[in-house]
Amino acid sequence: MTNKPNFVCDLETGVCGPADEEEMGLIDFGQPKKTITLYYVTDPICSHCWAIEPVLRRFTEQYGHYFKFQTVMGGLLEKWHDGPIDPANGIYKPADVAPHWREVGEHSRMPIDGSLMVDNPVQSSYPPSRVFKVIQEQYTDAKANEYLRRAREALFAFNENISEDAVLIEIVNGMGLDGQAIIQRANEPAGQQLLSEDFSLARSLGARGFPTIILVNEENKGVKLVGGRSYDAYVDGLQKVLGEEELHAKQPKALSALLKQEGLLFAKEIEVMYEVDPSALPAFIEKELPSEQFEQKEILGEYYFTPITK
Repeated sequence: MTNKPNFVCDLETGVCGPADEEEMGLIDFGQPKKTITLYYVTDPICSHCWAIEPVLRRFTEQYGHYFKFQTVMGGLLEKWHDGPIDPANGIYKPADVAPHWREVGEHSRMPIDGSLMVDNPVQSSYPPSRVFKVIQEQYTDAKANEYLRRAREALFAFNENISEDAVLIEIVNGMGLDGQAIIQRANEPAGQQLLSEDFSLARSLGARGFPTIILVNEENKGVKLVGGRSYDAYVDGLQKVLGEEELHAKQPKALSALLKQEGLLFAKEIEVMYEVDPSALPAFIEKELPSEQFEQKEILGEYYFTPITK
């Protein structure tokens, strides 16, 4: 879903972007890097970005010690226009997004309701993107990424309109920050300036669709991976930018520690992180999580887990 021309959202490749975009390719940058940087070009309302969260979390958990992770806002939807937005998927107006989102959710098993796009549609992805940039500016990258996750949960799973200030304030307050002040700052010209800087960076990286992940090494060489890719594809991309250096994966932290860190995990995310078959998940949960430490709930046919706070 975007106001940019010639975009398609493809279920098989997991990319929202130009139809001719390569899924993986070597690229060359002219600015030297002291360490490997992973640029994640994304948008709060990108359904395929929501779909890759299980794989991306596992990849960063096991190989994040090799790179600096930098999230870049790409600007998927400034506003709705008259006429086709994504004709390849039959998207001409906000209500057309709902079935596409539901299809992505069913395909990925990362739940997406989508009915708000009929009843109370998101008008722009810029407001939640500006909030990301303000939190990043005033706090840390980690806090900004935490916000991005909470915003996506609110939008996709819990059907909340994250283009509305009241919803954004509630999300930010829930993180223990001053939602009113942050959203006020995001709505000022300075907030848009921060966002525009990310747009410029995304263009300089050659990112045209979402999600795009670009790994750049100290020799100014990089790998660009576009769309929903497998865990092995990200590992292979990292190996390419490292050259002959042997990769060593870290063991994921215990599920109890990961759940405490993340606050909410869907069944699919646990299955991917720990390589657990769906049929074996109940036994794995029983083994790894004491019953008094977590709650299991269901939404849109999928289970999710949250820690019990005392």
